[in-house]
Order: sequence, then structure tokens, then C-alpha cells
Amino acid sequence: MRKSLRLMLSLSVLIGTVGSTGMATANAADTESASTVADAQSSDIKDRLLAIPGMSLIEEKPYAGYRFLVLNYEQPIDHKRPWAGTFQQRISVLHKGTDRPTVFRTSGYGLSTTPSRAEPTRIVDGNQVSMEYRFFTPSRPAPADWSKLDIWQAASDQHRIFTALKKVYGENWLSTGGSKGGMTATYYERFYPRDMDGVVAYVAPNDVVNKEDSAYDRFFATVGTEECRDRLNSMQREALLRRAPLQEKFKTWAAGEGATFNTVGSLDKAWEATVLDFVWGFWQYYGEDVCDTIPDARTASDDTVYETIDAYAGWAAYTDQGLEYYTPYYYQAATELGSPTIRQPHLAGLSRYGYQPASNFVPREIPMKFRPQAMRDVDDWVRKNANRMLFVYGENDPWGAEPFHLGKGARDSYVYYAPGGNHGANVAGLVDAEREKATARILAWAGVEAPEVAAAQPLARFDARLDRPVDEDVTREHGLRP
Repeated sequence: MRKSLRLMLSLSVLIGTVGSTGMATANAADTESASTVADAQSSDIKDRLLAIPGMSLIEEKPYAGYRFLVLNYEQPIDHKRPWAGTFQQRISVLHKGTDRPTVFRTSGYGLSTTPSRAEPTRIVDGNQVSMEYRFFTPSRPAPADWSKLDIWQAASDQHRIFTALKKVYGENWLSTGGSKGGMTATYYERFYPRDMDGVVAYVAPNDVVNKEDSAYDRFFATVGTEECRDRLNSMQREALLRRAPLQEKFKTWAAGEGATFNTVGSLDKAWEATVLDFVWGFWQYYGEDVCDTIPDARTASDDTVYETIDAYAGWAAYTDQGLEYYTPYYYQAATELGSPTIRQPHLAGLSRYGYQPASNFVPREIPMKFRPQAMRDVDDWVRKNANRMLFVYGENDPWGAEPFHLGKGARDSYVYYAPGGNHGANVAGLVDAEREKATARILAWAGVEAPEVAAAQPLARFDARLDRPVDEDVTREHGLRP
């Protein structure tokens, strides 16, 4: 009797469990669905964004005329195997209105949590979504499988973010970025050409053949005036001639800062790498107009030479502490992007290491293998398929020595150079006809009405706090990085 009662009770419980579970699940699903619909229809942008599966709020910061939200979005570690783990990727949203176009911006590095506005965002008076590049902390999977850091995986991060946010921001989208961010916008377009309505890539290097870098040598032989080149080269040469006393200063500084050199291998290698960056750093960030402030190397004291190199190259750049943040960049440079090597004949007999490869700046425990086909593929695709793409370079920026080129297959696409511009070149710095053309095309790609396109003027006023002169999401130590 007890056995029968137990069987009946068990059967009753089992049936009840199945029934109640099915009902509970249905009710929960209905409740979740109703909640999602309600959130999606909410007029509050934060509610609508947080209704997206995988989206969570980090913080919201007020800014007049906008809503600025910093968010986490759950991403697959491997987009080819989305079930094999996820990580949290930071993004930010500078919200203007769902009736405005949206600009998708990335620096290719970390994410600033301070509101800022890329030039295309100002031109179209739109929203801006900014993405932290995968593997830049804190957007790094744990444990970090570095084989999942490549341009396709990063482009797929952008594609998932766009797909999720397009339901909220339904108007036209443009992608943009400066330097490595410009490269990132280009790679995104190559792999997902149907996502964006236009691309604005600033100062984007295009190292198609990593072993062939003569374009950089030609650049440094002709940039600026001969007088300026000689002044810079003399200072760089003088630093190497004074290796012993200047290294003593470097050792003292390193000891005081607790700086170490395990990644690059020695203090001497780090010291020389910084000196060899001096001329490059000058042209990347400055220009002819400040050349006369470089001291005469022949009469300069050791302190003056040391401080001058520091000002334009940065002694901290190749310490372990200075390199740590940039490990994802150097890893990509050593596996896909490539990195420049220049000869610098004026340093003959003085340089012990020459321009060191990017792999020297990555911890030895991280495996690396260079894939030369990656950049060749992108370059070939841009030449044949570019559509509604704008590339802006600075005339005097060394990174522009190897630019993207457009072939016969390109449509409604342009490559412009800002006269005298450096690594901060933008549309505003172009000659009048090109500036007006570029502005008009950006507005047209964004779906702005024809009269405003014809005016070819930015739709939003300049804001000194929002509109930074250089498209960078992080304050960077100097060093040879785009």
C-alpha cells in the first residue's frame, strides 16, 4: 500500500512538475517578452539599450544636449564558436536622438569614459557609438587566448554591436576612426560591407608587404625642409654618440620609477628604441612650424639632449610598464598588421639594433606567427570594392607613407591629404574644394536632406570639450604606434 501510494505520489509530483514547469516557463517567457517589448517602446534611451540581451550599464554621465552611457556588451570570445565562452566588451553611447544618423567610432585601442565627439559625428549632428577594441583591458577574455585577437574577430565584434543597436538607431550609420581606428573601420567594411552607409578613415596606415618599407625611407628623405631634417637628424645622432652619459640618466630615472625591461630584453635596447623613434615622433605629432625649437645638438648639454628626446619620443615607451597596455597592438602588428622598418643612414655605425620588430615588444610567453595574406587581402578588396569610403591623411605624417589606394572598382570613394597635416589630420584641414566635397559626401552618406548636403557645412557647432583635435580614445605614451 505504501509502495503504491509512493508511486502515485511520485507520478503526481512528476506530472505536476512537468505541468507547473511548463506553465511557469511559459509565464516567465510571456513576462520577459512583455517586459522586452515595453522596454523597447520606452521613450527613455537607457531603458531601450538595456533591453538588448547581453547589455549592462556601467555608468551614465550627464552632458548638455546628449545622454552619455558607458556599457558592457557580452561578446563571444570566438565568433566562429560562439558557444565556447564570452567576455564583456565596453562600449559607450553618445545619444542625440533616434531620429539622427549614428557614427560608429573606434580608436583601435581602449575606450575613454569621457564624452567626446569624432569629426563625422559633429558633421552629421548625430549619435556616436564607441567600441573598446578586444583584448585592451578591461575588454579582455580571461584566460586570454591570443589566437582570438585578429582583424576578423574584431570586425565581428562591431558587426554584433551594430546589429543589436540598429534596432534602436534605425537611421543611417557611418563608421570612423583615426590611425589604428581608421584601419579598424576599413577592416570592418571589408568583412561586413553591408553594415555601414559610409566610412571615414583618418590617417590609416596600409602596410601591404611588411618586408618592403622603402616608402618610409623616401618620406624621411623629403619631408619638410632640408634644414629641419638636418636639425632633427643631428639631435638623434648626438643622442647615440652620448649613449653612456644619457643612459646613466635613463638608469637613474628607471630606478626611481621602478621601471623594468624584461619584455624588450635590456635597458640598452629600450633606450635605443626610444632614440630611434625621435624623428618619427616629431613628424607624427608636430611639424615644421616647431622645428626651430629643437636645440642645436652640437652645443646642447647632456640634459638638453636627454629632455629633447623625451619630449618627442618618451623614455617610458619601451619599459615593461609602458608596453603593457599596448600588448594587443604589438601582437597584431607582429601577426597581421605589420610594422615599419626604416634605415636612417645618418645613424650608420651608431645603432646597435636598428628598428626592432613589433614581436620584440610582446611578452615571450605569447605565441606569434605572422600572416602576410591578411593585409594583402584588405588592400586588394579596397582597391576593387571600396564604396562610399573616405581616407584622410596628413601630408607630413610618416604613417601616411603607405596609404590605402583606390582602384578602378572603387565607387564614390576618395583619398585626400591635408596640406602640412600630421597624424591629427582631418576633413577641416583639407583644401577648400576637397573639404567641401568630403563634408557633402559624409552628409549624403548619413542620409541628411539635400539642402544641408549642398551647404557642405557641419550641422553641429564646434564644442571644445567634445571635439578633440586628435581622434584618440586614450592618452598615449610616445612610441612607434599608429
